[in-house]
Formats: sequence, C-alpha cells, structure tokens
Amino acid sequence: MNEKAIISNVNKIILTGDRPTGRLHLGHYVGSIQNRLHLQSLLGTKDAQDNTYERAFYMIADVQALTDNADNPEKVRSNVLEVAMDNIASGLDPAKTTFFIQSQIPEIAELTVFFLNLVTLARLRRNPTVKNEMTQKGYGEDVPAGFLAYPVSQAADILFCGANTIPVGEDQIPVIEQANEIVDKFNALYGANSDAVNKEVFERINAVLSSSPRLVGIDGKAKASKSLGNAIYLSDSLKEIEEKVMQMYTDPSHVHVADPGKVEGNAVFAYLDAFDPKKEEVASLKEQYMKGGLGDVVIKKRLISVLENVIAPIRARRQELEKDPMAVMKILEEGTKRVRLVAKEKMDLVKKSIKIDYFKN
Repeated sequence: MNEKAIISNVNKIILTGDRPTGRLHLGHYVGSIQNRLHLQSLLGTKDAQDNTYERAFYMIADVQALTDNADNPEKVRSNVLEVAMDNIASGLDPAKTTFFIQSQIPEIAELTVFFLNLVTLARLRRNPTVKNEMTQKGYGEDVPAGFLAYPVSQAADILFCGANTIPVGEDQIPVIEQANEIVDKFNALYGANSDAVNKEVFERINAVLSSSPRLVGIDGKAKASKSLGNAIYLSDSLKEIEEKVMQMYTDPSHVHVADPGKVEGNAVFAYLDAFDPKKEEVASLKEQYMKGGLGDVVIKKRLISVLENVIAPIRARRQELEKDPMAVMKILEEGTKRVRLVAKEKMDLVKKSIKIDYFKN
C-alpha cells in the first residue's frame, strides 16, 4: 500500500465503494478489495504520525452508476446485492466497516449542489479522468451533465462523512486532486463561519494507492473489464475458471513447446505474478518459458489451481450469503441508518458555515 500524501494530526476515516453495475472480478480484487481488507485490519491502530485508523465506510455508489446507466436503472438496482455479497464474501466485515447505499443518503446530493458552486465547467472538462472516460464512451459534446460533474459528486461522497483516507487506482488521482481543490475553496470561503477545529469544515483527502499493478484481461487487453467480457469473476465456478484460463492470451508465436516464449504481455504470467504465492517457482517457470521447453497448457493448469485456491473460499461464502439475500439487505439498511446520523451532523456544520442554518434545532 502506498500513501500518496501524508495527513498528520488527523484520525483516519476510510471510505471506499463500488458502482453496482455487475459482479466483481479479480481485477477489482487486486485493485481495490485487497486494499480495503488491509485498511480494515488497521482499524484501532495508529500510523507513523500517531493518527488512529478510526472508522471505515463502504458505499454502494448507485447514484454514480446512474450517470451512465440512466436508461437502465434495473441494472443498477439488481447489482446492489451482488457487489455487497462479493465484498462480504471477500472478507469485508460489516461489524467493522459500515456498509451503506449512496442514494439513501440525501445529504450527499445536498452537498453536491453546494460544491457545484465552487467548480467551473472548464475545470471539469480539464479533469484527465473525465476526459478519458468521455472518449471511451464516445460522448463528445453530448456528455450527460451528471457524468461530467461526477468528480464533484464524488467529492461529496467522500466528505459528507468526514472521510479523509481513500483507496484509489492511479487513474482516479485527478478526481481526488479536484476534490481537494473543493476542500480548500470551501474552507477558505466558509471556514471562518464554522465551529470546526482550525476553522476547517473539511479535511484534505489522502489517496491510498494499491501497490499491485492493474490486472490485464484474459485476452491480454489493458485491463480486465465487465464491459469487455474478459474478466474472471469472484463468483466463477471451477469450470468457468478452467474455461477462461484455457483461452487466455499467451504468446501467439509460441506455437510449439520447444519454441522460446515471451513473458511480457503474457496474461497467464501476469495472473501468476498477481496470485501465485510461490514467487521463486514462478520466476523459474518464466526462465524456462523464455528458453523454450515449457508449454502453455502446463502454466495454464498451474494458474487454474492458483486461482481456484483464491476464489473457492470467496465463492463458498458468497453461496451462503445468496441463501438469505434479505439478511444482506438488512446489513445495508442498518448501516445506512447509522451513516444518516453521521451525515446530518456534518451537514449541520456545513449549513452553519454557509449561513443557511435558519431554524435551530
């Protein structure tokens, strides 16, 4: 885990989440879930600056998912439980990490409206993450306003509960940077009106980067993706794992076992690097593969065994959760109720700062 910046003299409040647009796969596991589990394990401990890892929240970002699925809300709704079960099955513990549903916290939308006054259209268009995703989706000038402004709503997602420690991928750093611009501007404009310590209503956000490289798709493409259909899911059966691994991209010039093969760009070795605990053996296999004399089937069979060891316990726990989906929904409901209390407290401070606290409780 690599912390992009250091926040001192501030207890750590962690927030992470998923868009409910489909089941989660090994790319999510490497890129975010492992980081969540690590941060969860730190709760109650202190960092090098003597700051306590105080609380952790997990958000199912259904509103954010609607920014590019507005015409298919059922897709979003039907996947709320899917992503919750994937995370719980992977080890995220609702007794330690508070689960909640974004759309059920109206304070987030309210805070988004206030933040929109602090950001220009030109600045939103310059955000590299937004620009790249607009290009990928082919929006051009017909980009939905909600999609263009999602860095603003994402800032509200983080700040409404006082979160300041956010696990992200490298591609999301520009979003965190823009959120911190909002923090600075809000505090500069309104902090003097608040009762907050040091006159800061919001704390700057610390991006926690995964130390693992992005996982490629089984087809060797840049990343594993639901939309590209090139991912191995955390709920996949052994048969599905076998079928996907056997069609994995290796080295197209490695036709015969005796042929020297390339390791770079070889999806099988990328997955072995990510999941095989026996690193020395993997290094030896790479040498043998590059010299010639090691067939693709051999390394694929090894990978099947490695991935089954990772996925099997997750799959088993998920199957138990699937037997009682209402129990999972109850976890989300109870967590959301607790988060509403946190949100109200923060919004009371925000409204006081903006001088719109007309009616005192």
